Amino acid sequence: MTTGNATKRYETPNHPFQGERIAEEAGLVDRYGLESKEELWRAQSRLRDFRREARRLLGAAQGDVEAANEQGDEFVARLRKIGILNENDDITEVLGLDETDVLERRLQTVVYRQGLASTPQQARQFLVHGHVTVDGARVTEPSKFVTVAEEDTIEFDENSVLADELHPARAEGQDE
Repeated sequence: MTTGNATKRYETPNHPFQGERIAEEAGLVDRYGLESKEELWRAQSRLRDFRREARRLLGAAQGDVEAANEQGDEFVARLRKIGILNENDDITEVLGLDETDVLERRLQTVVYRQGLASTPQQARQFLVHGHVTVDGARVTEPSKFVTVAEEDTIEFDENSVLADELHPARAEGQDE
C-alpha cells in the first residue's frame, strides 16, 4: 500500500500504440539512460507545464511580449536558474523548447556531460549508489534538477572509492 500523494506527476500518451512515437521514446530513454518511459513522460509533462504558463502569460498580456516578460519575471527567472533558458532569452523562447531541454538539466545527464561517467547509465549507477555529491551533499536521485549555480559543485564524494582517479570505472571514460 502506498502512502502520501497518489496523484500521478505525468500524463501518458493519448494513443499508446503509435510505432513512430514508441521508437522516438525508446531512443530518448536510451540516449539519456532513463529507467523507464515514465521518466520521459514526467519530463514531457514538466515541459507542458512550462509552455502552458508561458501561453497563459502571453495571453494575459494579449500578445505583448514586453508586458508578458514583466508579468512573468519570476517564471522566466526560475527557468534561467535551472538552466532551461539563457540569460538573454525571453518568455517566447519557452514555446520553442522540447523535452531534451528538460532532460539535459537532470543530474544524471549533467554528471555524464561533465565526464564523471562514461555513459548515462553509468552516471545513474554512480548516483543511485551514492558516489556523487552536489554542493557537498550526497545526492542519490538521478532525476534531480540541477541549477546553473550547482553545476560546478558536482563531484565524487570524498569517501567514495570513485574519488580515486585511478579507479577502473573512472578510467573507462577518461580519454584526456
